[in-house]
Amino acid sequence: MPRILTVGVAQLGPIPRSQSRPEVVARLIAMMEDAARMGCDLIVYPEAALTAFFPHWTITDPEELDSFFEAAMPNNTAQPLFNAARRLKIGFHLGYAELAVEDGRKRRFNTAILVGKDGEIIGKYRKIHLPGYDAPRPGEPFQNLEKMYFEVGNLGFRVWEAFGGRIGMMICNDRRWPEAYRVMGLQGAEMMLLGYNTPVHNPAMPETDDLGNFHNHLVMQAGAYQNGSFVVGAAKAGVEEGVDQIGQSCIIAPSGEIITQCTTLGDELQVARCDLDLCNSYKASIFNFARHRRPEHYGLIIERTGSGSVLGR
Repeated sequence: MPRILTVGVAQLGPIPRSQSRPEVVARLIAMMEDAARMGCDLIVYPEAALTAFFPHWTITDPEELDSFFEAAMPNNTAQPLFNAARRLKIGFHLGYAELAVEDGRKRRFNTAILVGKDGEIIGKYRKIHLPGYDAPRPGEPFQNLEKMYFEVGNLGFRVWEAFGGRIGMMICNDRRWPEAYRVMGLQGAEMMLLGYNTPVHNPAMPETDDLGNFHNHLVMQAGAYQNGSFVVGAAKAGVEEGVDQIGQSCIIAPSGEIITQCTTLGDELQVARCDLDLCNSYKASIFNFARHRRPEHYGLIIERTGSGSVLGR
């Protein structure tokens, strides 16, 4: 009997700095209600889904910076979303900026959670592959200061038994690194969830600006196919506080094919019925890791050149 998991990818349009969290949560709930009417078991929201993507500008006041973070989850502002999930019997994935006190100090992470149909948190992931810079870059049209505002995630790439399958999470830039998919693939992941806030313009590599949507799909489709897993990618899209961000949120099959894709740059929901058993043939045949993968024979030699680059042969 097929294991059908009906998933909604919930793309968000821009969130202005002037929009309050309760207003944003109302947008999320409206999309959740639509997803429930369409029979979804799970809805996937983007990275940093509760606020504008603040790493795009310089913030020097610690109190102002903390205002973009959540010290608890759920909290009073987000609780209505959890209540709606319980009422509608639908799970969700949510990205947000997390303020934690660990090891006796304040720590900031770019975080995502997976929540069940009962409104209870199933799992948490903290972004590992932080892009950008640890200090402002004068003269840039906008900033990318994730290395300044966040610590590298410390929870690893995990997979959870949930929604009748094995579900993993990553965030935005993680999707560009094959290790992210492979670590979860080695744990038998059948669906990987991720959100992103990706500018159209890359000041460091402007020659690739026209390739943003292509590269976005390329890495997710390759990760899905090479690990026999569904991949769900949800964008925060459109022009947000002067920064133009890509959309094309999508759901990808284990074959690497895009099943459904958003066509606007605003709030948009796309839904797909995902048969998790479609993963089985890929995991049992061409990507049967136990039978075919031989890392012990890769013979990788790492040497550091005088320029500091790393070569492998």
